[in-house]
Amino acid sequence: MLVLIVAGFGFGFEESLLADLGRIVGIPGVLITDYFLVGSLGASLVNAGLVGLAGLAITVISKVPIRGYIIAAVFTMAGFAFMGKTIANIWPVFLGVWIYAIVQRDTFNQYILNALFGTALAPLASSVAIQLDLGIGGALVLGTAAGFLVPPLAGHFLATHQGLNLYNIGFTCGFIATLFAGVFRGFAMPMDLANIWGTGFNPRVTAPLLLYASSMLVLGILFSGGKLRGFLRIYRMPGALVSDFVSEGGLGATLLNMGLIGLAGIAYVLAVGGELNGPTICGIFTMVGFAAFGKHLRNSLPIMAGAFLSLYLFQWEAAEAGPLLAVLFGTTLAPVSGTFGALTGLIAGFLHMSMVMNVGFLHGGMNLYNNGFAGGLVATLMVGVLKQFNYRVQLE
Repeated sequence: MLVLIVAGFGFGFEESLLADLGRIVGIPGVLITDYFLVGSLGASLVNAGLVGLAGLAITVISKVPIRGYIIAAVFTMAGFAFMGKTIANIWPVFLGVWIYAIVQRDTFNQYILNALFGTALAPLASSVAIQLDLGIGGALVLGTAAGFLVPPLAGHFLATHQGLNLYNIGFTCGFIATLFAGVFRGFAMPMDLANIWGTGFNPRVTAPLLLYASSMLVLGILFSGGKLRGFLRIYRMPGALVSDFVSEGGLGATLLNMGLIGLAGIAYVLAVGGELNGPTICGIFTMVGFAAFGKHLRNSLPIMAGAFLSLYLFQWEAAEAGPLLAVLFGTTLAPVSGTFGALTGLIAGFLHMSMVMNVGFLHGGMNLYNNGFAGGLVATLMVGVLKQFNYRVQLE
């Protein structure tokens, strides 16, 4: 996270750090909002580092050990700080989860993942304050209410897809944001998706991003002493929730896996002629984070292939914003491939593309983990069908 902040200052700002961050904080941040374009490349990197550090600080203060699930959460928070999350709009969700813990007479650390991943709803607070013109007070009240709903619903929705959708809280937040969007539309309040998509950043960010991912490979080899035992153990896991690669394979093996997944994401974007901008780097960061908590090349590539191959039949192009992100984020369904095999993974990826391109309207872009929402629907449907054909989902 500190590297991101340092890199931000290295890339520089359009006006100044505060001015560029001010522009980022001053918009709703609903899908799809590229902070590279809204603020600047440098300010986006600083924002990402600050948001990631905020998640890490809360984890440390809560005395939660750093394991695969925390790595996934922190990288996901940082990634979405390139499109949607800011150092300002994440706090109402934290407050809502904290209040829920108090009401339940539990400690906050029991709900740490709900808080970290629940920041998928951060644009809800921004939208209330800016787009709906209800100010900071309205954002605080409604953002806190949304955060309060995350913990009781997350466990319920996990059961519906039986751990086969890695972005379970994205699935949960999709329903919460849909509820709020429906209420807002009932009062004739605008709930429109955004389409701010930066172009032309590839020459500046490709080499640093490749270096960032490659550094994980180097650290992974060093920390594992050059041994692949832990890495191979990770590859034998289906990846269904809860799959903590740090505990199972060790930190070195996990970092090696994170680097490989990151390079795969970068390679795909470049291969189809896509843009390495805020949203796509967000997708790569999320893939990297979950490479500590469920994703590896064996279970992710079939999903990516299925989503990509669907574009030969569907109306969309591979380098368009929605399809490009769907392939990257669609790896939320990696456990389907890991559990039922590559062919089933291809089908899951195919279905995911059709689903994710049509559900964003429901929540008005206020759930940043739109692919988690769509992936949850696909996984739930597939589990129901597969079980009827006498398959058994094995959660490890």
